[in-house]
Amino acid sequence: MFEIYHPPFTVEIEDTVITVEKQGNDLVYKRTLKGEEETELVLLNNDGDILINPIEPVNLPSKLTSFLLIDFKRPALIRPGDRRNIYLTFPVEIGAFVSDKAGNHEVIDIFTYSRVKFTLYGGHNKGLICRHWESDVFSEIPKTNTLYEGYIELEIINDSSHLMEVTKAVFNAYGMKIYYGDKRLGVKASMRIINKLLAETDFSTYPTTSRFKRSMELYTSRKLIINGTKGIMEFGL
Repeated sequence: MFEIYHPPFTVEIEDTVITVEKQGNDLVYKRTLKGEEETELVLLNNDGDILINPIEPVNLPSKLTSFLLIDFKRPALIRPGDRRNIYLTFPVEIGAFVSDKAGNHEVIDIFTYSRVKFTLYGGHNKGLICRHWESDVFSEIPKTNTLYEGYIELEIINDSSHLMEVTKAVFNAYGMKIYYGDKRLGVKASMRIINKLLAETDFSTYPTTSRFKRSMELYTSRKLIINGTKGIMEFGL
């Protein structure tokens, strides 16, 4: 599903059918689920291509937060001064973008096959609303259905002087850099533990290839001015 399409076209995946038809100088975009109409819109005076790719999983059902919290099914222990790589899964949201002749992209539709749930990280007065996801902790890249979930390669650096138990990770999706290929979909991230209550998370880049491409980021396409992309975990690990 994740590729550039030249209208007119029809793509079927799972129970979803996406159709883009030409109507004079316009395009008609339609997405149906199990034969029931979900979304239909007219792109006036537009003959651009349609890009479908995974995006930051914090947009549905409405824009409530930019933070993603992943609860570990099993705690991970790391010794003081050590650094280790683990793998987690994360939920996938899918964006459809239309391009113009200058190569700019605008999002026209967002949908997901993954469960959508929110949680509060921290107290009611100062806490963060986060998209919630639960993941096991893996020592190697897990097998995933890329329509539903991807993997996070997470480097944990323990800069504290204590043996630390890590039970969750909180990320700012403004900095999320998603990469996808034929059979894998992943991001690379780090968590730096400062003390028993404080850690800092951030995303980094993968080298791209013809078979492992970087997704169009929703925040990039909207040309938002971002003050920071790091996640600060100040309410416990």
